[in-house]
Amino acid sequence: LFDSTALITRCIQAAVADVGGTVPTNRDASYVIGMGLMQALAHAAPDVPTEKYPLLGERYRFHYTQHQRDISLFEGVLPLLAQLKDRHHMLTVATGKSRAGLNEALRSVELVGVFDGSRTADETAGKPSPLMLNELMSEFGVDPARTLMIGDTTHDLQMALNAGCASVGVSYGAHEPDAFHVLSPLHVAHSVQELRDWLVENA
Repeated sequence: LFDSTALITRCIQAAVADVGGTVPTNRDASYVIGMGLMQALAHAAPDVPTEKYPLLGERYRFHYTQHQRDISLFEGVLPLLAQLKDRHHMLTVATGKSRAGLNEALRSVELVGVFDGSRTADETAGKPSPLMLNELMSEFGVDPARTLMIGDTTHDLQMALNAGCASVGVSYGAHEPDAFHVLSPLHVAHSVQELRDWLVENA
């Protein structure tokens, strides 16, 4: 949905620098996108002692909130969501963001009320645990066979696999699509338009 990979990567790097850790590369910082915040920061900054994790999280949130208004939706997302709603598909979000972070992100791009449900990493187990998807499927009474996870990270696709759900990868987000194929997505889309076309034909 959001074109936020570069911003999140920079905020992770800035937070690690603030607490005196070894600044991760762009690749290492972007790899943890989709995980819960503390899980992600611990992975991105293995030399930062655990007693500094709360400060590390605070510094990440500081940098992120300074620039959150810079985040925009990928072109074509709004009409895609509207079309899916018109076709009576149920739309939910499973995210590594906190509840407060997700709520603010949805407000910033005017998507409040669009999704039928959501789970965040501070409410349940983070990716790639299947718990987020399992809870959403249980809440709405939807079987794994009728659930499709769309994601831009290997964590998303592994979560779908762990939950027994099908998945579709998108290559224009946080992770390189070369890593997707071992996780058996039904398709890898390289643009929102390609994703829309695939969903119209197959969903």
